[in-house]
Amino acid sequence: MTWYIGVIGGAECSPEEWQLAEEVGEEIAKRGAILICGGRGGVMEAASRGARRAGGLVVGILPGRHRKEGNPYLTVALPTGLGDARNAVIACSADALIAVGGGYGTLSEIGLALKMGKPVVGLATWRVERRGIAGDIKTAAGAREAVELALRLACQYLKGEDL
Repeated sequence: MTWYIGVIGGAECSPEEWQLAEEVGEEIAKRGAILICGGRGGVMEAASRGARRAGGLVVGILPGRHRKEGNPYLTVALPTGLGDARNAVIACSADALIAVGGGYGTLSEIGLALKMGKPVVGLATWRVERRGIAGDIKTAAGAREAVELALRLACQYLKGEDL
């Protein structure tokens, strides 16, 4: 089975977030999974770069109507014309998501994924608390752990098991 792992995060990021996202992308590719992202800069570009360097496939779900908006590391650039609403497409397309840093756009993707019952793994990102119960976002200490956790949770999700 081929896994689709979403990497979400800010279009602008710190050098530390860039490095982390690049490592996440590389780890995804090493495991033969397909990386899904928003296709633009920052965390998305870093993850795309890491995945392509490791020979992986990268799909960018772009907010605008032109492929040229995508970063240079995309294997497939899909313009949607949806603007920020493309976040729902990213959340729906992935079997699990890994959030690296990020702003409100990332938070919207996290919320959409969780609403769909998709697993979300966080690296230096938002903390979500619902009715006093924390834990919707599973945390990881580093890129390798995040990808391993995302793949394990994706497997459970697709089997219909509780996360």
